[in-house]
Amino acid sequence: MDAEEVLAHRFEENRTHLSAVAYRMLGSIGEAEDAVQEGWLRLSRAETSEVQNLRGWLTTVVGRVCLDMLRSRKARREDPLEVHVPDPIVREVDGTDPEHEAVLGDSVGLALLVVLDTLAPAERLAFVLHDMFALSFDEIAPIADRTPAATRQLASRARRRVQGSGHAPETDPTRQREVVEAFMTASRGGRVDDLLALLDPDIVLRADRGADGADVVRGSRAVGEQALTFSRFAPFGRLALVNGTPGVVTAPDGKTFSVMAFTVSGGKIVRIDILADPVRLQRLGISPGDV
Repeated sequence: MDAEEVLAHRFEENRTHLSAVAYRMLGSIGEAEDAVQEGWLRLSRAETSEVQNLRGWLTTVVGRVCLDMLRSRKARREDPLEVHVPDPIVREVDGTDPEHEAVLGDSVGLALLVVLDTLAPAERLAFVLHDMFALSFDEIAPIADRTPAATRQLASRARRRVQGSGHAPETDPTRQREVVEAFMTASRGGRVDDLLALLDPDIVLRADRGADGADVVRGSRAVGEQALTFSRFAPFGRLALVNGTPGVVTAPDGKTFSVMAFTVSGGKIVRIDILADPVRLQRLGISPGDV
């Protein structure tokens, strides 16, 4: 192989890691792919003969690209979005997808990505790179244009936001699946008492319908009523893994209508995040055949 082929090969060895960084930073599959591609373009133009740690160099580059993208995104929004559900990664419950599993790595559910969306760009950078990828504050500081001490403070503020965001999610995948399947059964049967028994009293449901609007529903009674209102779609729901945990893809007439992610804690559903934006669902290419 010539020098360019060697460089391309070394980049591909780090692609999954870089995709994982970018996805956590941006919560968007398309933007994450763009950030990783920009990392390759910068690598191909750079003089890297003296670079001893290529993964660290690429992580720094992609981190800076993501930080710029977050700042640009924030500047474009005149008003903060009350409800924005990040791009989900969906796969079969019993299937395997090594690439997506590697990108997700440790649990990075939609609920966590929603919290990360509320952080300032530099806070998100510091938290993601330090707490999720174990970079030192000395390594992160130049990317954030801060001192190591200031970068440590950024990560600390972000960590408090994440830890204060709600209940600790259930870690037993079997228990998670049992609760979600029970929710599907109760919804299909219109059994309100069974449904309410599954919902935490302080449950929050967030639905992102894109240009068609958004909803935030709080409390078990209100969420239960909302679920029953859309019970006509329940027969079209199929169990799937949404960001590594049991969720539901609903596809009436063979067309994906929504992706639902559940946060289960203490045997109760404490949070439901729904992506029902037809434009984004089409762009993500989530189809019933995938699940």
